[in-house]
Amino acid sequence: MYVYDEYDQKIVDERVSQFREQTNRFLSGELANDEFLPLRLQNGLYVQRHAPMLRIAVPYGLMSSRQITKLADIADQYDKGYAHISTRQNVQLNWPNLEQVPDILGELASVQMHAIQTSGNCIRNTTTDQFAGVVPNEIEDPRPWCEIIRQWSTFHPEFAFLPRKFKIAVNANTEHDRAAIRFHDIGLQIVKNDQGDVGFQVYVGGGLGRTPLVAELIHEFMPWQHLLTYLDAILRVYNLNGRRDNKYKARIKILVKAMGVEAFRAKVDAEWEHLKDSASTLTEAEIDRVKKHFVAPAYESLSDESAELNDFLGMNPGFRHWLEHNVEEHKVPGYAAVTLSLKKLGIPPGDITSDQMRAVAQLADQFSFGELRNSHQQNIILADVKKSDLPALWQQLSELGFATANINTLTDMICCPGGDYCALANAKSIPIAEAIQSKFDDLDYLYDLGDLDLNISGCMNACGHHHIGNIGVLGVDKKGEEFYQVSLGGDSGLDAAVGKILGPSFQADEMPQVIEKIINVFVEQRQEEELFIDTVRRIGLAPFKERVYAKAA
Repeated sequence: MYVYDEYDQKIVDERVSQFREQTNRFLSGELANDEFLPLRLQNGLYVQRHAPMLRIAVPYGLMSSRQITKLADIADQYDKGYAHISTRQNVQLNWPNLEQVPDILGELASVQMHAIQTSGNCIRNTTTDQFAGVVPNEIEDPRPWCEIIRQWSTFHPEFAFLPRKFKIAVNANTEHDRAAIRFHDIGLQIVKNDQGDVGFQVYVGGGLGRTPLVAELIHEFMPWQHLLTYLDAILRVYNLNGRRDNKYKARIKILVKAMGVEAFRAKVDAEWEHLKDSASTLTEAEIDRVKKHFVAPAYESLSDESAELNDFLGMNPGFRHWLEHNVEEHKVPGYAAVTLSLKKLGIPPGDITSDQMRAVAQLADQFSFGELRNSHQQNIILADVKKSDLPALWQQLSELGFATANINTLTDMICCPGGDYCALANAKSIPIAEAIQSKFDDLDYLYDLGDLDLNISGCMNACGHHHIGNIGVLGVDKKGEEFYQVSLGGDSGLDAAVGKILGPSFQADEMPQVIEKIINVFVEQRQEEELFIDTVRRIGLAPFKERVYAKAA
């Protein structure tokens, strides 16, 4: 993983010192709230319903055991002993005191972490596939490209105050898009041309929120050398032309839709003419410099078959289920990538205690070269585990509550903090998630249903990605009461699609039964091993509407 050089460390240390002074000025009354607002936002600090919320950057989801141990210490010393994994692979603290935030940032800086540009109208942290670099079917490892974009975007002087927040995601997998690139302001798909040269398909204008849109392809093959200059051109067009009079219409997706993709592409190309082959053009030397930070760990030469694994399989049905659902194929023989489920019944999705963080750090050291990853699905990954170690790992994860074999099932749901924490939320999210999890607390039944994404957001900002869940749940306010709107057919992957609203919203206590009725229609209508999303696409929404809104006899 990337390691700071002296310049990186100096930049972060100076930002800590700067924000400490700004915070002190605000607390003493020298800075008004509207003056402090953009300063705190670019240091990851929100003011939520009950307390500030600090969003800590985890570049492309990658952390070391040392870093997550530090997060555990911070959670104990400055918060309530737990943290939350966000849908952008970051870590959030829900209860810090404003006065202590500079101290927290100082602690983070000591382990090469920060909260810079995790909020505010700037270029946010770049994200990618949680299995980047370790699974088959990749053009190449996307993490060095994410790091190049991170370095380019951090403190970019021209784009520090954009019309609205801006998010970039990179995917290199040919069979999966686990980074949801077509729902980002810019989505980059690594590809190769007929000559074997690496480049990027460039998508622009995706996003969720009040106006969910699938990004448009504006360049079929951008040679890697020109990546940053082309990104500069896109951002410049957006910065000059994006609306600033209405925050709900300020995202680049609105600009692309209003202009039309052809006109937008023409503007970008015209701007790029001034930037192409400039000093920001990438060289092989620069790429090699960054790639040196992402060398493969010291893998052993192993057989892909493990006697220890096979023996254990025969004795433990629970282990078999976990192996099928929580373990991913690795490109190196004898290794596997393991997802630690943070979706145990009774625990808010994505929450992890300080004790669990320390335990995960120890597991990373013991089983996965001291590294771990956060996923968009609010889980944690150990990416380089020997297959022979899987039984021992599973036993330890079971004791920690991380071995729930439900990855990619209905109960592996994405859920924002919602009205329990967020000042923007119209409704609670976590109780809805728990009620649905309780209703479907039967793993054998979940396995029969197959892969199914259920996402929950407490408001239209869509932090829970409800638009792109196969089943999406949105909290809405009706005259001061909490209701929930359901959509079907969303897909964040290669067949990107926004879900369609089923109909009128439901009260909270109705939601488990509503989801049950939807699932029952699927079970009755599916063909052979057809997945939920494919059934919805084949039969449409009408059968689901008829069942869900049927009046009792």
